[in-house]
Order: sequence, then structure tokens, then C-alpha cells
Amino acid sequence: MALEEGSLAPDFTLTSDSGETVSLADLRGKPVVLYFYPKDDTPGCTAQACGIRDAWGDFERAGAVVLGVSPDGEDSHAKFKEKYDLPFTLLADTDHAVADAYDVWVEKSYSGKNYMGVERSTFVIDADGDLAKVFRNVKPDEHADQVLEALSR
Repeated sequence: MALEEGSLAPDFTLTSDSGETVSLADLRGKPVVLYFYPKDDTPGCTAQACGIRDAWGDFERAGAVVLGVSPDGEDSHAKFKEKYDLPFTLLADTDHAVADAYDVWVEKSYSGKNYMGVERSTFVIDADGDLAKVFRNVKPDEHADQVLEALSR
């Protein structure tokens, strides 16, 4: 069952790029941008992350906590974050449990082969922990602008 806008966002606890534990419940009172991406340091994922980085001042003015989530581990996240000077937290969902909870761990196809992976998706979670906006099949180049527009509502 797909998550719908207005419903409670599934809680989670994951390890960050710095080895710290991050729980959604601990972020209540602030809007959270939770974005799922397939893999660190790949063209689309880099464009998406750098788009957020380049608009970071706008995200800060909106008071948003930005969390990027992929199946990559903490070390990969730390290298990706350092390489592109990303000012937000990346979370390791190595067993894709959070991706499953948000219904973004899906069957994909590439070069005639099917495999399971992350569907690039973003969830804007309001200060009460509810899903304010859901973006599926996100286009990396348009992502930051779309999310900022949702945060301004």
C-alpha cells in the first residue's frame, strides 16, 4: 500500500554518514525532507544531491532538516558527502528496511535485467510527523525546486 499525503510518516532509526543514530521521532517540531536515492556518486544521484547543496540557504530558511537515504553504507556516504561538500545528513539503509516502509524498494529494469532497487522518491514530512508531500520518480535536476515549493506551502 502506497503512502498517502496526510498520513503519518513511518518512523525509523538509521545510522548517519558520521556514525550517529538518527530517528525521525527525534525531529518532530521541524519539517523533514526525506529523500531516497539509488547510489552514492552516480550521475543522477550526484545531480540531485548537488541541487540541494546549491539551494541550501533556501532549505535552511525553510527550517527543514534534509536527510538523504540510500542502501549504501556509512563509509560510502561519508566519502560522497565530503567529495561534493554536502551540508546535510546521509543515512545508511543497508537492509532497505526504511525503503520498504516508504514503499520505494521496487523492482527495476536495466538492459533487459530485472533487479530490486530504490525508486528515487522524496517525502516532505511536516512538524507533526505527517506526510505533507510525496514525490515519486523524482527528476534529479528539478528536485530541489519542487521540494522548496512544497516547503513554502
